[in-house]
Amino acid sequence: MRNARKSGFLLLLLFLILFIIGINTGEAAAVWEKAITVCLSCIGIG
Repeated sequence: MRNARKSGFLLLLLFLILFIIGINTGEAAAVWEKAITVCLSCIGIG
């Protein structure tokens, strides 16, 4: 059980590090623009 907690904590830590790196490199804005394009295409506006 102790190894499961440790691996879960390490995965969470890895996620947070990659999340912060992605935000700092501007990936959030790129993903947001792509999401808007896909949504507008689905409803027939874009």
